[in-house]
Amino acid sequence: MSAVTPLPTLEKIRLTQFSHGGGCGCKIAPAVLTEILASSPVRGLPKELLVGTETSDDAAVYRLNDTQALVATTDFFTPIVDDPYDFGRIAATNAISDIYAMGGRPIFALALVGMPLEKLPVSVIQKILEGGESVCAEAGIPIAGGHSIDTLEPIYGLVALGLVHPDKVKRNSSAQAGDSLILGKPLGVGILSAVLKKGKLSDAGYAAMIDSTTKLNTPGEALSEMAKVHALTDVTGFGLAGHLLEICRGSKLGATVAFNDLPIIPEALEWVQQGVATGASDRNWKGYGHDVAFAAGAPEWQRKMITDPQTSGGLLVACAPEAEREVLAEFARRGFTEAKKIGSLVAGAAKVAVV
Repeated sequence: MSAVTPLPTLEKIRLTQFSHGGGCGCKIAPAVLTEILASSPVRGLPKELLVGTETSDDAAVYRLNDTQALVATTDFFTPIVDDPYDFGRIAATNAISDIYAMGGRPIFALALVGMPLEKLPVSVIQKILEGGESVCAEAGIPIAGGHSIDTLEPIYGLVALGLVHPDKVKRNSSAQAGDSLILGKPLGVGILSAVLKKGKLSDAGYAAMIDSTTKLNTPGEALSEMAKVHALTDVTGFGLAGHLLEICRGSKLGATVAFNDLPIIPEALEWVQQGVATGASDRNWKGYGHDVAFAAGAPEWQRKMITDPQTSGGLLVACAPEAEREVLAEFARRGFTEAKKIGSLVAGAAKVAVV
């Protein structure tokens, strides 16, 4: 009888060793995704479907009645960190973020679980699920079911459902010329994940990464009540430039971003200036770089920063200039002390100018 190879213990597991790409960095590249979806048929959409796939928004929205619309989304990915509990927390926070990005209030979630059962002990899988459940508890929602399969890589995420008033949905396509752009979380998560894989991330850098990726984007619900907040999205796998371009294309506007005003995690800034970046950053640039312009002589690392894939990134808000103070105050009230104005929207072609 052949010997059975024992599974590694919880202490010896490195979840990222099973991942070909971690977190939102494993999203399909924007250019490839556009090609895939180009031939997808759109048939018989009901009038109750307020938001579908037309502008690459964060979630679908379906009107239930005069005062309620259902917000539905799903998100899942492979590990971005080695700690199973942290992985579960990050994945759940990221999935629920799309509800807040539509101005909604989450009501419940379903778990999506794919695990290599011959490689991971049950205790590790339990820790991942516990991490996700802890975030859902923080958001005030239950995990009411889900689905699990045996896979080659660990995969975890949620189907998240929420409610919003039909008249208060915050699309990514309703920005106005002259709007201010406010970013709720600092950039740099993708860069820190690349450094983590190299085994060079400091304890402080890891703590900053976990703090950012497990912070629920709760200001989104309050922002839905502000009439002068015109558009909203969250910054994830396509990087700041990619998700800002979605606002620009949907709203038929251009954008100007002041690079020196961007909030950036300090250790990520140090590493990107040394040339560290993810492969997803280059894929993002190939997909939309023709619509992004930098000032002459701008260093290469600036490009890598605005294309850096963010896992569970911050809300990106387009609001009237007179609403800036109220928006920033709401972020501060919820603990988002690094939220900043980063630029503005302008009339013109759907392009981003970084100055």
